[in-house]
Amino acid sequence: MTGERGDAEALKALWSGVAGRNWVAAQDVLDELFKPFEPLLAEPVGPGARVLDVGCGTGATTVAAARRAGPEGRCVGVDIAEPMIEAARSRAERAGVPARFVQADAGTHAFEPADFDLVISRFGVMFFDDFAGAFANLRRAARPAGELRLIVWRGPEENPFMTTAERAAGPLLPNLPPRDPDAPGQFAFARAERVRGVLEESGWTGIAVEPLDVPCTMPEKELERYFTLLGPVGRVLHEVDEPTRARVVEALHAAFAPYVQGAEVRFTAACWLVRASA
Repeated sequence: MTGERGDAEALKALWSGVAGRNWVAAQDVLDELFKPFEPLLAEPVGPGARVLDVGCGTGATTVAAARRAGPEGRCVGVDIAEPMIEAARSRAERAGVPARFVQADAGTHAFEPADFDLVISRFGVMFFDDFAGAFANLRRAARPAGELRLIVWRGPEENPFMTTAERAAGPLLPNLPPRDPDAPGQFAFARAERVRGVLEESGWTGIAVEPLDVPCTMPEKELERYFTLLGPVGRVLHEVDEPTRARVVEALHAAFAPYVQGAEVRFTAACWLVRASA
């Protein structure tokens, strides 16, 4: 997920509504865009592994883990967004892998204690209301020697691509929600010391937070679908009249032009790779 949020009920309403539907509509674009992250999360998964994928979205990382875990493994994806969970179930069925999906808030859901060898997440853990409480809940779901492996965004100043749309559209969309860098949301874990502090407070040990810079690409022909569906702009653009929408789209094409190289859009995702032990 990428975006801002408020309390748990507001998050559920947002991601089970327009944000979740838009994410599913852009699923194929996002799958290719974020595909380089899949092996980084699935790498530790061996045959028979039990894996929990937090904020699984439409299930790409869960399915990747399930392929490695094989028929003896157990891979569960959890997400608060009903449209995404439905799409994830369809993906797993098409892929023929035995992944299971649960619509729930992973921060408070009553997982079976000490059930998972590995807890993973690709951009799905920055949205909890209570970070320490949520990660304590995930630690209880992990076996005593279980591993945590997360990918989260570094700050917006290192990820200008991710804020290009709202910066360019802001003057045309007065209802665009502002970002609060300290609130739950896309860049909540921008500071490595905050990530470490949260994990230490929630009982994880052996914490490592390493910078991770990943080249990402998408076809240029998909750029408009990307910026009109996703993020803060995607959540409000459906509310405006057609002339305003046309002006926003024109402004966004101009703003994203520096990232267009021929038939591709290219940028570097500046992230943290976070590892810890239960």
